[in-house]
Amino acid sequence: MNTKEKIQTLRDELRQHNYNYYILDDPTISDYEFDMKLKELQALEEAHPEFFDSNSPTQRVGGEITKNFNTVVHDFRMYSLDNSYSKEDLEDWETRIKKLVDGEVQYTCELKYDGASMNLTYENGKLLRAVTRGDGVQGDDVTTNVKTINTVPLQLKGDYPERFDIRGEIILPIEGFLKMNEERIANGEEPYRNPRNTASGSLKLQDSAEVAKRPLECLLYSIKGNNLNISTQYEGLEMARQWGFKVPKEAKLVNSIDEVLEYVAYWDTHRHNLPYEIDGVVIKVNSLFQQEELGFTAKAPRWAMAYKFKAEQVSTRLNEITYQVGRTGAITPVANLEPVQLAGTIVKRASLHNADQIEKLDIREGDEVYVEKGGEIIPKIVGVDLSKRPENSKPTQYITHCPECGTELLRPEGEAKHYCPNYNGCPPQVIGRIQHYISRKAMDIEGLGGETVALLVNEGLISNYSDLYELTVDQVIPLERMAEKSAENLVNGIAASKQIPFERVLFALGIRYVGETVAKKLARHYKSIDALMYASTLDLVSVDEIGERIAESVVEFFSSEENKLIVERLRSFGVQLEISAEKLANQTDKLKGLSIVVSGVFETISRNELKKLIEDNGGKVSSSISSKTSYLVAGDKMGPSKRTKAENLNIQILSEQEFLDMIR
Repeated sequence: MNTKEKIQTLRDELRQHNYNYYILDDPTISDYEFDMKLKELQALEEAHPEFFDSNSPTQRVGGEITKNFNTVVHDFRMYSLDNSYSKEDLEDWETRIKKLVDGEVQYTCELKYDGASMNLTYENGKLLRAVTRGDGVQGDDVTTNVKTINTVPLQLKGDYPERFDIRGEIILPIEGFLKMNEERIANGEEPYRNPRNTASGSLKLQDSAEVAKRPLECLLYSIKGNNLNISTQYEGLEMARQWGFKVPKEAKLVNSIDEVLEYVAYWDTHRHNLPYEIDGVVIKVNSLFQQEELGFTAKAPRWAMAYKFKAEQVSTRLNEITYQVGRTGAITPVANLEPVQLAGTIVKRASLHNADQIEKLDIREGDEVYVEKGGEIIPKIVGVDLSKRPENSKPTQYITHCPECGTELLRPEGEAKHYCPNYNGCPPQVIGRIQHYISRKAMDIEGLGGETVALLVNEGLISNYSDLYELTVDQVIPLERMAEKSAENLVNGIAASKQIPFERVLFALGIRYVGETVAKKLARHYKSIDALMYASTLDLVSVDEIGERIAESVVEFFSSEENKLIVERLRSFGVQLEISAEKLANQTDKLKGLSIVVSGVFETISRNELKKLIEDNGGKVSSSISSKTSYLVAGDKMGPSKRTKAENLNIQILSEQEFLDMIR
């Protein structure tokens, strides 16, 4: 056996032993024997660098230093999940599902691991990259650190697809977490707060050798890709297990919501026996064909639901109520609490939402309050222990003037929040708008963070987001914690944002009620900032899904001379204020005013491409058939109930080819 063959044989043996130990939990050799084989392989690889393989078992020990984690756009968006808390929530969800798909519906129940979401991409059986969830559209490349995790296979086994993504959760088992904290306490260091945050923080350590020392695991739960030859979620889990992934065996296939609730009830009781933390159960429609039929809302898949276990609750003293000013001028009251441990973290603050909430619960400074951390990240106060209220307690008087600029607050009719109307002179509003402008889903300006924005405003270098484009390296270098290289990156990042497409620029402007989805609709309809700027309220409400509140907000934004001046400055700097000629070439109004339902499997184009064609030609994609439906585009395997409903409502049914001919 020559050296190359010896190296390959050792790699194959070590991969199999790794699989036996970490995936099957059934080791066939001792730790000592494993270590000896690993050392033998390391010695051979060091003596023969020409046979280097980045996916060799020796690469798990880490050692690479990553100063900056590159941003990577996901091939398939990572959506968040809608939450449910009761039997009624799940039954309502099932009712919605059964209106949209035909036939029996099975569900896969899986435990909801409390860790850091991860997307792994494999090509030809090798790990290509590992990217954090980020904002769902793009995340950070942490491949070097993830390669150190033993339950992430670097080389797959069996008959796997040529290229695919697999999603999972990076977790820190409770036993490993406790051991890490024992060592920290023994060294006189502060213990880590909880396994979830420690796992997440581990992924962003610069030295991968440090990550390798942590007993992280990766539990996989979802495969994404094209032509995978997998028909159900449950089958996907079994296939992933065969390829070498650690897929928890607690997943269960069930036939009804009653069986789902039995699964939930069992794990609500038995979760404390698991080696890792869970905070609920994820329920998915099992059929991938039905999943495709159901599709997504703007934020979450319609075919999945998270059932969250009952929130933890503690009581603590409310020391003071303070008030925060948001970028829109909205005032949020905040409870400053006596620090208390809740759901693995120390809680010092909780949102009080608005004046009505304070009045409803009669919350006062000095009260002993009940704090809960359920489906929300930010803890909230859910009640007051009146038996412990001080005798000299006085009802809370909500503030009348802005805590930042002193302007008298307004409360628009029919709204719960108070607002500071000092749009251009209230510092948190000015800073908040610029922070929104540079954010990831908006202009995504690399090298510029929220703290730096605050510094730039406070130093008088900028007063609105159009000022960013006049910043120079010399102006930025004197700022705190700013070196020449980071100043250059900041200025270059601002210049690069001039290429961001119009719909994201429109979102970045920070017009109240104009989120990502609304910005896309308005950009697609008006095609340029000029057309939108002079649209009336009546004109705007005629746009699909644009209501009066959004329309009034857009008109109000552009009625401000200062906002119009800022837009003109953005134009002069070369920011994209209209849809590009390339995009316009692919867009028409052929389907304007038409609502179209897509159902079934298609031959020449994918369902997503078909939906994009509808939108690019001015139509609206609808998920269910109603009297307002203009056409049903029917592919293979479309359910009979959709066809029957369309026929009963006299809705024209088009084949894939008929639809393509129509738009051509």
